[in-house]
Amino acid sequence: MAADEPPEVPYPRDAPMPAGAGDAAPDARAAWWIYRGTGRPLPEGRFADELPPPPPWRAFDGGPVLPPPPGDERDLVRRLGPVSARPRLADPAEVDAVNAALFLRRPLLVTGDPGVGKSTLAYRITRELGLGRVLRWPIGSRSTLRDGLYEYDAIGRAQDAATGRRTLARQAGELPEAPAEGDPDVAALTDAGVGHYLRLGPLGTALLPYELPRVLLVDELDKSDIDLPNDLLDVLEEGEYGITELFRVSAREPVVKVHTADPDGTAEIVRGRVRCRAFPIVVITSNGEREFPPAFLRRCLQFSMGEPDETRLADMVAAHFAERSDERTRRLVRSFLEHRSSHRGLAADQLLNAVYLATSGASDPDTGWERLLDLIWQRLEVAPE
Repeated sequence: MAADEPPEVPYPRDAPMPAGAGDAAPDARAAWWIYRGTGRPLPEGRFADELPPPPPWRAFDGGPVLPPPPGDERDLVRRLGPVSARPRLADPAEVDAVNAALFLRRPLLVTGDPGVGKSTLAYRITRELGLGRVLRWPIGSRSTLRDGLYEYDAIGRAQDAATGRRTLARQAGELPEAPAEGDPDVAALTDAGVGHYLRLGPLGTALLPYELPRVLLVDELDKSDIDLPNDLLDVLEEGEYGITELFRVSAREPVVKVHTADPDGTAEIVRGRVRCRAFPIVVITSNGEREFPPAFLRRCLQFSMGEPDETRLADMVAAHFAERSDERTRRLVRSFLEHRSSHRGLAADQLLNAVYLATSGASDPDTGWERLLDLIWQRLEVAPE
């Protein structure tokens, strides 16, 4: 056994064993699921009761425990539609992947074409399991690990300190001989310590010591600089990180309150170190535009999301247009599937755009409708030469 591999631990006899794809009936496979992909919230407290302890090598002990995070139902309705009385028909392979990530406390790397619903998965998870607002980290070509962990406004702090020193100088009738770093009089005048200039990013907030895991969406990691996946290795493996600016003042200020990625959120950091208690549910999406290093892939579970079929598209349309679902919308779903089969690279939200125009009265179905569909349903991929 390699030095960095976890020891083999026998699966508890009384715990349901995850069934492999295709080797058990759907009802047997569902017996071990916590997340079921129905789109409907679990009863309050059930997730905490059903979540088993982590594997020993993925157990963390951060503290003190923070209160549960805020929810954002308005954002969930915008992205998923209102909660439906009819359960969503879930893809068993997708639900298997989510539950395996839950059990093993590992990030879930979701790959697939643009527009198939990769990012939406994070919002379905948080709605069903009741885990508060999703912490979204959109990745660009200049994104760094530091961006995800925290931001420190050194310029703002220097400006405020300078303002405080000028005020003291006016009161004393002369300029001080040297800057007073950490001067309590300056801090009192500016009414802020170092924590006022620190804001945790989405990843940094997700690793705070919550009793239940936060949901973190790392969106389109394949857009990143080549080094970011490797930079994430230690944080994802150890579940902790340090804040240099707080280390420097830890002797004087062992506990510092900082801002978090939640609206108006704050958290107290002890001696400049953040360590999770429940490892977050990390959904990492990729459009498959690049490959990731083996060391990164080893720390993730991988799931490839295919294009939504007619049932999934109909569920999506019904979620957003329940009161407008009729024979015309069903014909649009079928027409979209036919168009997609002959014009690769269509996204599901292009169907939603068409349904909205068809049902809102914004367009005349008898005048130029096919021309309008050609405009809306333009392919997203460049045709191969």
